[in-house]
Amino acid sequence: MCAVSNNKTRRPFVSLARTNAPYAEELREAAARVIDSGRYLHGYETEAFENDLASLCGVKRAIGVSNGLDALRLIIRAAIELGRLKPGDEVIYPANTYIASVLPLTEFGLIPVGLDPDPATFNLDMSILPDIVSERTRAIMAVHLYGNPCWDADAARVMADRGIMIIEDNAQAIGAHTDTPGLNGSYVTGGLGHAAAHSFYPTKNLGALGDAGAVTTDDKELADTIKALANYGADKRYHNIYTGYNCRLDEIQAAMLRVKLRHLDEVTSRRRTIARIYNTTITHPLVQTPAMMPGCVQVWHQYPIRSPKRNELKEWLDNCGISTDIHYAVPPHRQPCYTDRADKRLYPLTDRIASQLLSLPIANLNDAEAAEVAKAVNAFSL
Repeated sequence: MCAVSNNKTRRPFVSLARTNAPYAEELREAAARVIDSGRYLHGYETEAFENDLASLCGVKRAIGVSNGLDALRLIIRAAIELGRLKPGDEVIYPANTYIASVLPLTEFGLIPVGLDPDPATFNLDMSILPDIVSERTRAIMAVHLYGNPCWDADAARVMADRGIMIIEDNAQAIGAHTDTPGLNGSYVTGGLGHAAAHSFYPTKNLGALGDAGAVTTDDKELADTIKALANYGADKRYHNIYTGYNCRLDEIQAAMLRVKLRHLDEVTSRRRTIARIYNTTITHPLVQTPAMMPGCVQVWHQYPIRSPKRNELKEWLDNCGISTDIHYAVPPHRQPCYTDRADKRLYPLTDRIASQLLSLPIANLNDAEAAEVAKAVNAFSL
């Protein structure tokens, strides 16, 4: 049993009630404003949120959509409609990502080519990509995993000059930034590549009170295509230029996100404080704390530690009343839906990471709670 704390109250990995409590009155007022407006789709709240998000990411266009997966699907589908991608093209992605990064690729007949990540940052090492992309590579899925920017400006420019599309999966890194510019001058994730997908799932740093997502881009043609595809393929009422989808962001969620976007800096600051406490106080010899990408400032959507005794450590922390999570226990290439596909590559580091990674709680903690978690980690013994 854990001897670190006698506290019998279990600390959840994340509490959405605690997350939203500071803004509860603002959220109620925003919901009432939408209800009273009588406009529940295609209204002021969505337009205002899109403008705010575009400004944050340093891009010209943002399109609110139904969720993060649909945001990726719409980017891929729009690129195909515009002739920039086609079935059979290869897309490089980090093999240790969440499956949502891969699902849209196979849905539209693209060929995912996984790469093992950097062992310290858990991100793709973009600097090596110009030397390993093939003539069949037509896109890079740059996943800013756990809130850590995945970016190398020089490599990105080389690949873009070769006609390779750079798609950001920014589901976990809203507000993160780099020291080197993106393709269009922005330094903020969501504005670095040709287009970016965002998720506002409730547990995200910027979370809705339900499902929501967005696409950001500087490319007007791509944005217009995505906007049409998300609304049944229509560019105007009863004029369907594509066989599209219903992937719209509703006014209630846009209003919730506008409230929470105003507080994003303070949320990010708190997560960085907790990460700093963990970084400076976790000293267990069997625990590797996460590293940041050089020249990048991360937002700590998750705080993943790595240990060869992950399962035992998880049980120990559970006995201490500390809930943890695993991101991700089963990588995409090990999922049943992909085991019979042609990709027979081996991903030894990804498999090892999947067996060793453990996410510590980072949302909503105060300094004393973070110190207690760190103390419990350091007290772990077999």
